[in-house]
Amino acid sequence: MPPQTTTPATEPATPPATEPTTPPTTAPTTAPAMAPATGGTAPTATTPHPDAPAPAHPHTTTPHPDAPAPAATPGPGAPASAPAARRLPRNPYLRLFTVPGTRAFTAGNLVARVPMGMFTVSAVIMIAGSRGSYALAGAVTATGLAATALVAPFTARLIDRYGQARVAVPATVLAVLGSLALLLCVRHGAPDWTLFAAYAATATTPNIGGMSRARWAHLYRSDPRAAHTANAFEQAVDELCFMTGPVLAAFLCAALFPEAGTLIGAVMLLAGMLLFTAQRATEPPVAPRTAGLRARSPLRTPGMPALLSVFLATGAIFGSMEIVTLAYVDGPWAGPVMALQALGSFLAGLVYGSARPAADVRRRLLVCLAAMTALMSLPLLAASATGSLPALAGALLLAGMATAPTMVTGMSLVQRLTPAGQLNEGMTLAVTALLGGISAGAAGGGWLVERAGAATAYTLPVAAGAAALCLAAAGVRVRRAVA
Repeated sequence: MPPQTTTPATEPATPPATEPTTPPTTAPTTAPAMAPATGGTAPTATTPHPDAPAPAHPHTTTPHPDAPAPAATPGPGAPASAPAARRLPRNPYLRLFTVPGTRAFTAGNLVARVPMGMFTVSAVIMIAGSRGSYALAGAVTATGLAATALVAPFTARLIDRYGQARVAVPATVLAVLGSLALLLCVRHGAPDWTLFAAYAATATTPNIGGMSRARWAHLYRSDPRAAHTANAFEQAVDELCFMTGPVLAAFLCAALFPEAGTLIGAVMLLAGMLLFTAQRATEPPVAPRTAGLRARSPLRTPGMPALLSVFLATGAIFGSMEIVTLAYVDGPWAGPVMALQALGSFLAGLVYGSARPAADVRRRLLVCLAAMTALMSLPLLAASATGSLPALAGALLLAGMATAPTMVTGMSLVQRLTPAGQLNEGMTLAVTALLGGISAGAAGGGWLVERAGAATAYTLPVAAGAAALCLAAAGVRVRRAVA
């Protein structure tokens, strides 16, 4: 919940005593009422002059008749005045970071997240450069992806059960050791099977994006609009990291040495995870477990299997679009042209996060998927009708603008369907389905490029989008899970 915006009231201050501004008009003509005793005689009472002013209280003063009335001082517990109250920023993204600790865990999240876009490119460059085989490099990275799909949900389940700091740090250490082992095996010419074993060990890498989303969901559990903005922010961070990660990895491997991308990525991952998990104040509490009862998997939640199938089909859009674009451009401009799709998603995500969250999330998902399917036809038209690279680049920029709204809405549905104590596991299952779809889409896109050509192969992302829309319309039902 966002912090209160009022400041505590202070104790009222006592105004200093002041001298009367004008002397009395008639001075008393007699002695004070009680004179000190002198010479052992008793004090005598005197009567004041009839025209003398009444004696003032010893601790008060008589204000001037024309003086303004003193300002009222708020007592303890009174609300602070409007100018003194701390105001929240108007920008919804800046308001997210008014909660203490959010900036620190976001900084750690960013440092640990950039390597997620570095490791695959670094491994391919490192292995292909040393062994001279892109086939071997592709097989090793595919093995690591398959191992991650199997291990990641169990890692997320442990995080939900025992807490982020207790599980994520040792899991990250194991993943970093796997990356370093891969580096040493490549460097010293170890047998090929060691490369598969070492890269498979990196599958213990925690889903840092899911853990960050779980923190936002916990902090803003009573503020749906802030939670919507936080999901959009996380999706924008995803796009930013996957735009900059491969570029950074390629630069490091070329400018320093072939293993530099893997080495620096491993250091960034561990340092970012340590900073992220050190922010214990924003960490979601571990859900209490009932003795003798085993938590049910989010897969058994009504509506979740259908939603995961939508993520699978959505991943096929991304995987096929990447392979087909690489084949169509086939040159040094392939990377920048592909980055335009991520840029479009990044910009659209920021705008979407500023909008009001949907009251009917399922309907919003259907609208986003329909828009994505329609926009994915633009690259097909640009490639088949014009054959112009600038036209294709503009089409990809526009096509990417449906990605972030679709992913934000989908993740919001995952959070709604998943019990609060299993958010990490639920979101990791969604990411795993997405990765599986990317792999299947890449394989299908490569197959179609070889048989029908790159321009015709742009029909595959459109077909995958239509499949995702049909799956969502037929199977996704919104029903909030009980923790």
